[in-house]
Amino acid sequence: MWSRRALLAALPGVVLAQGGGDADDRVRDGRPLRFPRDHGAHLGARIEWWYATGWLDAPAAPIGFQITFFRHRTGLAEALPGRFAPRQLLFAHAAVSDIGARSHLQAQRTTRWSGDPSARDALAAGDDTRVQLGRWRLQREAVQDGASRYVAEVGGGDAPFRLQLALAATQPLLLQGRDGWSRKGPLPRQASHYYSLPQLAVDAQLTRAGRTQRHAGRAWLDHEWSDELLPPEAVGWDWIGINLADGGALMAFRLRRRDGTPLWAGGSHRSADGALRIFAADEVQFTPGREWTSASSMARYPVQWTVATPAGRHELRALMDAQELDGRGSNGAVYWEGLSDLFDDSGRAVGRGYLEMTGYARPLTI
Repeated sequence: MWSRRALLAALPGVVLAQGGGDADDRVRDGRPLRFPRDHGAHLGARIEWWYATGWLDAPAAPIGFQITFFRHRTGLAEALPGRFAPRQLLFAHAAVSDIGARSHLQAQRTTRWSGDPSARDALAAGDDTRVQLGRWRLQREAVQDGASRYVAEVGGGDAPFRLQLALAATQPLLLQGRDGWSRKGPLPRQASHYYSLPQLAVDAQLTRAGRTQRHAGRAWLDHEWSDELLPPEAVGWDWIGINLADGGALMAFRLRRRDGTPLWAGGSHRSADGALRIFAADEVQFTPGREWTSASSMARYPVQWTVATPAGRHELRALMDAQELDGRGSNGAVYWEGLSDLFDDSGRAVGRGYLEMTGYARPLTI
C-alpha cells in the first residue's frame, strides 16, 4: 500500500516546482518534467490531451466512463491580436458505457481559442491542470503532501448524461518511456512527453434521464503532449491502460500500418510494490481475436486481444462490443474505446481498464 508521503517520492526525471516556470514546451529527450507546471498546458506543442478512463461500481455490472480534453495548435493567426484569433482548437469527448443495460452514451464539445487564459473557454498554461469548455471542466487540486485530486464535470445541457467526478491519487505519477519521454516511432522526433496516474479512487455522480446516482470506482489518467505523434505510414494505434487487481498498473500500445502490421510499440508495468519496467518496442505484441463491425461506420474492430509483454501474456476482452465514439462533430476522429477486462493465461481475471483503437474507420490524422 502506498503511503501519502510516497506520492512525493523522488522519480527519475521529475523536478518538483512551485508553479509558473519553464516556458520551453519542446518535446525532447532529457527534458525533465517539472510539477505542478507540467500538469498544465504546453501551448507551444502541437497537440495535447488529458484522458481519464475508468469504471463505476454498480449492482448489476460496472459502468465505464471516459473523458478526454484535447488541444490542437493550429499554426494560424500567430501574429494577430485579439481574443478571437483561432490559434488553438479545444475539443472534449465523453462517453458512458452501462454494461448491464448494454447502453453507450456519448457527448462532445469543440471551440476555438486564442490562448487568452481569461477567456470563457480556456486552458491554464504553465501552471496546473485547469481546462474549461463551457460547463465542461477538468481541474487538478493539490491535497495533503502534494498528492493530486482531479475534479471534472462533463455532459449536461443537451447531452444524454451528466457526469461529475472526483479522482484521488493513491499512487505516485508513472512516467512513461524514458523519464516521461515516450518514443512513438523510429525517429527521435516521433515522441511525446507522457505520464499516467493509475489506480485513482473515484467518487462520482452520474445523472441520466433525470435520475442521479452516486458511485465509487477506479480510474486511470493520462496526460500527453507532442509535436509529431504519428510516423507518416501509421494509420492509428491500439492502446490499453489497465488497473491491475493486485494494485499494479499495465500500459501497452502499438502503432499500425495500413496493412495491420506493427510499426512501433511500447508500454510499462508497475508492480504493486512500485517496481517499474518500461517495455522496448520489440517487447510488445498485440494479436487480434474476435471482431465486431460497427453499423454506423462499418469499421471492424478487434474486441478481443492477446497482448504479450515482459509482464506476461494476457487476454483482453471488451465488456461490451458497441463502444465506438463518433467524433466527426469535433476533431473528426471515429474510434473505439471501451471498458475491458484482462485475464492471465489460466483464465483468471487480473485487471480492468480501457482499450482504445484508432484508425479502423479511416486513417487517423493528428
